Amino acid sequence: MTGRFGRRAGRAGVLIALGLLIPGIAQAGTPAGADAAATAWVLSATALVLMMTLPGLALFYGGLVREKNVLSVMMHCVAIACVASVLWLVIGYSLAFAPGGPLLGDLSKVFLGASPRTSLVGDLPEPVFFMFQTTFAIITPALIVGAFVERVKFAAVLVFSSLWLLVVYAPVTHWIWGGGWLAKLGVMDYAGGLVVHATAGASALLFARAVGPRDGFPKDSTPPHNPGMTMMGAGMLWVGWYGFNGGSALAANGDAGMAIAATHLSACMAGLVWGGLEWARFGRPSLVGAVTGVVAGLATVTPASGFVGLGGALVLGACGSLVCFFCVNLVKHRLRIDDSLDVFAVHGVGGILGILMVAVLASPALGGVGYPVTGGMAAQLGVQALGVLTVVAWSVGASLVILAITRRLVGLRASDFDIEDGLDLSAHGERASQA
Repeated sequence: MTGRFGRRAGRAGVLIALGLLIPGIAQAGTPAGADAAATAWVLSATALVLMMTLPGLALFYGGLVREKNVLSVMMHCVAIACVASVLWLVIGYSLAFAPGGPLLGDLSKVFLGASPRTSLVGDLPEPVFFMFQTTFAIITPALIVGAFVERVKFAAVLVFSSLWLLVVYAPVTHWIWGGGWLAKLGVMDYAGGLVVHATAGASALLFARAVGPRDGFPKDSTPPHNPGMTMMGAGMLWVGWYGFNGGSALAANGDAGMAIAATHLSACMAGLVWGGLEWARFGRPSLVGAVTGVVAGLATVTPASGFVGLGGALVLGACGSLVCFFCVNLVKHRLRIDDSLDVFAVHGVGGILGILMVAVLASPALGGVGYPVTGGMAAQLGVQALGVLTVVAWSVGASLVILAITRRLVGLRASDFDIEDGLDLSAHGERASQA
């Protein structure tokens, strides 16, 4: 009896000691001034945004290509996630978010700086902010994959994506989110209409033109091999976008909640509009069309999600779906560019449209939060338009140089034999199906 009581008392003493020690240990690993609720939310949002690429975007794009190329698309997403993360740690994060000039950050945050465990970005421990931004640095070059599927060399994907992240994405991020010159002008881009969608969309269009069209384009249009896979990927993108936009509040508060609500409602309205347009034009709506509309609505609301009311979100979804729907036909049949999975028409056009429309829909009279610049709606529209022109111009000019370097180093287009055999087997020695 005494021995059992003694053992129980001993265990109780250990538990009490641990109970006293664990808060101290946790506190020692948390910088003073960090907001626990904000930290927990941004950690969760980080996981959601990574899910957008792996597996969301991989499934969304994979379902839209021929079966003999589905693994190559997934491999592109995995490889970009790996190389972008390493480059972001080594130098990309520093170029984007370290103190510096109006155009670029300095090198003080190379490898995350000297003391990341004790440093803060706002109310967040810096490693938390770093990881959240890492997921953005992953998905942005991964979006470009949709423009060159089924005919690109794998080495070209690696070289282009690596250079593009450092030369296009990191500087533009600094301009807008890192305290650069567009931030000082008051440009409004809540979660990446310019930083993510405009940069990726403009560069994707150039890559698609440089690598050339698929055989038979545009007349021989092979249907997606697995629309169900595409729908599952779109669903993961949709849910992940709550972290993408809601996490950009960098706080667990009403702003995050409104951004998520606006994101959801814009996606819903866009899906309905795209389905209605297909119904009117082709006599029936398609699953692929509906989820493409959802993604168009998500891209369009991204720059505005934290600045507009819910009515504004519905307007963004409807307008984004309508404009992107017609831009798909414009790019493929008027410009005759095989942007295979409509990266520019959906992401580029949607992001740019959202950037311009936020100048109207952020008006307090329409339920928005107002403007950071004096002069109201007209002045804000001018700043937004300047942001679009400069970001697109930089993306186009830099991408032309990067494409030239990539072509010289490794080439862009796979051989006709490899394309005919399928990139799954020719580039990676695998098949999605062994049947």
